[in-house]
Amino acid sequence: MTTEQETESYNYNGYYESDDNPAPPCNSGNTKAFSEIFLPTLYSIVFIIGFIGNGLVVWVLVRYRQKSNLTDVCLFNLALSDLLFLVSLPFWAHVAMAEWIFGKFMCHTITGLYMLGLYGSIFFMVLMTVDRYIIIVHAHSIISRNRTVKMGLILASLVWILSLLAALPSIIFARETYENNRTSCGYDFPNNAWKSFTYLILNILSFFLPLIIMGFCYSRIIPILLSIKTQKRHKVIKLILVVVVVYFLFWTPYNIAMFLTFLQLQSYLMSCEWQNGLALAMQWVETIAFSHCCLNPIIYAFVGEKFRRAVFKALKERFPVCFSHCANISRELSERRSSVFSRSSEYSTTRIA
Repeated sequence: MTTEQETESYNYNGYYESDDNPAPPCNSGNTKAFSEIFLPTLYSIVFIIGFIGNGLVVWVLVRYRQKSNLTDVCLFNLALSDLLFLVSLPFWAHVAMAEWIFGKFMCHTITGLYMLGLYGSIFFMVLMTVDRYIIIVHAHSIISRNRTVKMGLILASLVWILSLLAALPSIIFARETYENNRTSCGYDFPNNAWKSFTYLILNILSFFLPLIIMGFCYSRIIPILLSIKTQKRHKVIKLILVVVVVYFLFWTPYNIAMFLTFLQLQSYLMSCEWQNGLALAMQWVETIAFSHCCLNPIIYAFVGEKFRRAVFKALKERFPVCFSHCANISRELSERRSSVFSRSSEYSTTRIA
């Protein structure tokens, strides 16, 4: 994980103590108790909801891949990124309750899946934003006319390469360590400068840069949509605002906590109150940020009419008996409502007469 939790799932010591300026240990009993009780529950909820939603997106897009376009390619890779990220959560949930038992190789692997999924999810959201910007603001450009599946695959490959490069320091420095009579999976940076660099890069690439790009693109998109007289205009604008606001709300607390962590690595905010308070806050804001991947299928996929039809069509083909039964129940309820309304109308007519 990004956070080296001393609270078992990752070693939070790396957040609060500089290698060059060791500080006396603080009592972190409350933080550990919280992590042991609540983190497994919170991670499990995020994993289940996110896995179902993103798994459904991947299944539907693979099933109807013959009709795919560049947007579908982005959606597929966004869901795949979220799934890679989610696969790591059961491991962190287990380690929150017990020590790391999965070995050195799995420490590198799970950290890699976590960071690759995190960066991939954010980068694909940015790619989808830029794609919308091109088709709306530069609708008649050569790039807009060449939004093919092949182009989507090329862009997706580039995004995965960038994600891997961004995640590489975390993968390399991931270590299975033994501390306080417990085995954990954390980071073993060669010096404090590498720690600071890693957290600063995470802040920039996962928050500030995407927010700048998304803000610029949507500031150009919205005025154009407002000038177009169409019934779907307000729905599109509402979706755009939801995308920006949700992203900002879910990731801002996490990145503020990460920046405070960066300041601690520079020997600021070193009191025990700050260390324990930030350790506890990090667990909350981290879970909030993680849960954003549960909303991605809803924001980017299920609100789209085309994708919604594809989902219902795929489910109907896969579970025809269930859908037939549901359709019969719906029809019966409709007939009952019609019957009640009819009797009510007759009764009213009789009373009036």
